[in-house]
Amino acid sequence: MTQLRIALAQVNACVGDLVGNAKMVVEWTSKAVQAGAHLVAFPEMVLTGYPVEDLALRESFAAASRAAVDELAERLAAAGCGDALVVVGYLDRDEAGPRNAAALIQDGKVVARCAKHHLPNYGVFDEFRYFVPGRTLPIVRFHGVDVGVVICEDIWQDGGPVAAYGQAGVDLVVCVNGSPYERNKDDVRGPLVARRAAEAGAPMAYVNLVGGQDELVFDGDSLVVSAEGEILTRAPQFVEHLTVLDLDLTSGGHTGTGDIGGFEVGRTVLSEQPLPAYEAQPAPPVAEPLSDEAEVWHALVTGLRDYVTKNKFRSVVFGFSGGIDSAVVAALAADALGADAVHGVSMPSEYSSEHSRSDAAELARRLGTHYETRAIGEVVKVFVEQLGLTGLAEENVQARARGVTLMGLSNQHGHLVLATGNKTELAVGYSTIYGDAVGGFAPIKDVPKTLVWKLARWRNAEADKRGEVPPIPENSISKPPSAELRPDQKDSDSLPDYPLLDAVLDEYVEGDKGFTELLAAGFDQALVERVLQLVDRAEYKRRQYPPGTKITFKAFGRDRRLPITNLWREHHN
Repeated sequence: MTQLRIALAQVNACVGDLVGNAKMVVEWTSKAVQAGAHLVAFPEMVLTGYPVEDLALRESFAAASRAAVDELAERLAAAGCGDALVVVGYLDRDEAGPRNAAALIQDGKVVARCAKHHLPNYGVFDEFRYFVPGRTLPIVRFHGVDVGVVICEDIWQDGGPVAAYGQAGVDLVVCVNGSPYERNKDDVRGPLVARRAAEAGAPMAYVNLVGGQDELVFDGDSLVVSAEGEILTRAPQFVEHLTVLDLDLTSGGHTGTGDIGGFEVGRTVLSEQPLPAYEAQPAPPVAEPLSDEAEVWHALVTGLRDYVTKNKFRSVVFGFSGGIDSAVVAALAADALGADAVHGVSMPSEYSSEHSRSDAAELARRLGTHYETRAIGEVVKVFVEQLGLTGLAEENVQARARGVTLMGLSNQHGHLVLATGNKTELAVGYSTIYGDAVGGFAPIKDVPKTLVWKLARWRNAEADKRGEVPPIPENSISKPPSAELRPDQKDSDSLPDYPLLDAVLDEYVEGDKGFTELLAAGFDQALVERVLQLVDRAEYKRRQYPPGTKITFKAFGRDRRLPITNLWREHHN
């Protein structure tokens, strides 16, 4: 057996910040080397940030990325990290186009590269091809250990690069990842990595990004799995973390090269001699999984925090309505940014109830946020009287007066406006364009209404456990939801009960079920007709909604886009 101490640097990169990301790599590599690590692995495209989307098409950006890798190699050596083998993801480019790549760096130079082609369809999960004919797979012999490197999607399908490594012979496979969070995704990662480790016949070290990037959030969850499928260690989710682990590896003296499984396997020898025997450290623990509500809450906090801070905002502003959605967004914002960065605005109209005002004020008191009242009654009156508006048009003027108020405060003070709508409302078009839909970011855009209530109860329960004041007033959770745009208005006047509505939407939006399938699932035909009509007619509204953190498989705007001009309607066969 041959010993090797590896480190997985689960870090938070920012797209386009080549200088800052390189500095971060040097700092975390130094920490790993101080901990005695011989091999240090960073996530997919850590040097450029991920995903780069259309930046991949700019030759200037790819050239800067490649130059940054070469400079990074020199900086690592200068920082005293030259003896370590460091795996760093970056954007490369050759005559065939941009490539999602990883550099293996040691002794001040790039000793090998692993690269994949880019396809011009710009999706997150299909941005880079699984397989490229003739693609070179590097194997680096380091202290007598044969190390192979794969990138993200390489582990998705049977018979890919991992299988080629298994045929060629390796002692360790490092998988660099930028795998965005979705609910329950960590339940899939472990078994997937275990299958690939068995396919390679060697342990696999899987390192993933953490942090928010626009609508995506990365949860880390890096892990190391033995060739037998045992999880040796697992990093916590949603935090930067350095995992250091001693491995006892079987060094088989492998020699396989050339065309193997459609890949060109090449070998580079850095050092044949195994490391002198040393006392191994105890393996770091396997991180305890988070509950569903805790996982979602951390994802939403991370996505909001990084969107605000990476875009150089210092504060946020939004309506404190006294309802459940704005209350949850307020608690998220306070957790993400601190209460002093949160500015709540009560904007009562003539239809606003006393409890909505008192609940909003109580929310601000519990959280310790800034809070002010800006009544919109006179503003609404001017529009209504001058334009002769009634009914829905009058209701929408109230929402738009609130939107203008928030945008004015944003322009005046530099706040980022948050939209507080949830996924259920977006699905059925229950929002007002240029009204409650205004803003630069929508924290709960991908959160169904029923989950909003669960998150509120979970967050209050967590506060109770810590001996803190629950942040969300009980009345905001328990009272019937209402937009309060007309007398005694309730959401249930216009929509089915939320549990039933969310059940239909889950099958239609997330599951892509058609009309007949929904009826077969037991839903009432009139209900299905009504919900599908609402969803299909609201696509134009969803296209104009701000970006928000993705937590589901089918987030509006990123994963699910239907034609706005579209005469297809689901119907019963």
